[in-house]
Amino acid sequence: MDYKQAGVDILAGRAFVERIRQGVESTYRPGVLGNLGGFGGCFELPSGYQQPVLVSGTDGVGTKLKIAQEVNRHDTIGIDLVAMCVNDVLTSGAEPLFFLDYLATGKLKPEQLAEVVSGIVTGCNLSGCALIGGETAEMPGFYDLGEYDLAGFCVGIVEKSKLLNGSRVNLGEVAIALTSQGVHSNGFSLVRKIVADHQLDWQYQPDLLEGLTLAEALLTPTQIYVKPVLNLLNSGVDIHGMAHITGGGLPENAPRCLNQGQSLLINPNSWEIPGIFRWLAQKGNVPPEAMFNTFNMGIGFILILPSQQVELALQLLANDAIKAFKLGEVVTGNQEVLGIPH
Repeated sequence: MDYKQAGVDILAGRAFVERIRQGVESTYRPGVLGNLGGFGGCFELPSGYQQPVLVSGTDGVGTKLKIAQEVNRHDTIGIDLVAMCVNDVLTSGAEPLFFLDYLATGKLKPEQLAEVVSGIVTGCNLSGCALIGGETAEMPGFYDLGEYDLAGFCVGIVEKSKLLNGSRVNLGEVAIALTSQGVHSNGFSLVRKIVADHQLDWQYQPDLLEGLTLAEALLTPTQIYVKPVLNLLNSGVDIHGMAHITGGGLPENAPRCLNQGQSLLINPNSWEIPGIFRWLAQKGNVPPEAMFNTFNMGIGFILILPSQQVELALQLLANDAIKAFKLGEVVTGNQEVLGIPH
């Protein structure tokens, strides 16, 4: 007996690395040292920083993976993986530099996993970070055939004097919301429960989705906000705080960029809740408060900045084809979001 007979094909693993090499190397940027396949990915820090601070982030895609696997569509889930990591790093004001991925499966299926990696490559190119390494683990007996799991790791850089941690946020400042592209990568255990309880097919087309199937709407990848937000910072927009709206929605994430004694008062009429969330609420009989505590509800990212900066920020975001609007303002409070519908 050998390793292959036990379920791990080393030669297939090597062939897979060669298959994805061209895509991976397309993400390289100045600073990448070495080649794909080394024991460690190496990156030279950019020059021009007086006190560089490295900002790291790691995340996964959760049970959204289950839908991708059930409908056999794997080309966008890698974008989600990158987005979840780089958007987190971005909230500190950092530029993502490089990314690594961990991909585990029961049996290496080259076509399927090459699609996954193609999405990771797309995400890295959209965010300007280099894919400098990763791990593909073949784990027979641990995952069923066709199943896989993903994790991502990102490192970015910011000048220490420009590091954002919410400490600069002041009362009276304005929150700008950047719209999401749907559900993004959180709340999918509730999504799957609603769909399963009603015995719906992923190809079902609810009227509220305007011609999209459930699978198409739900697998729309997480928006990557890196380039438009870095453009704001590089254009002199004085952003004081940022939040990535992920698990826990607005109530959980917006307060993470506020100071003690501050809350965010939002105007719930300032945007229209996208159809996918209205459908989930209706079909699952989910009350508004639970929806806002689970999903992004159409808001993927928040910026907090002085009121005199708002119009410039909105104009620059529009130039980058990012839909954004004034969501609310910072008021006295206990680090919570006020105005959430009940």
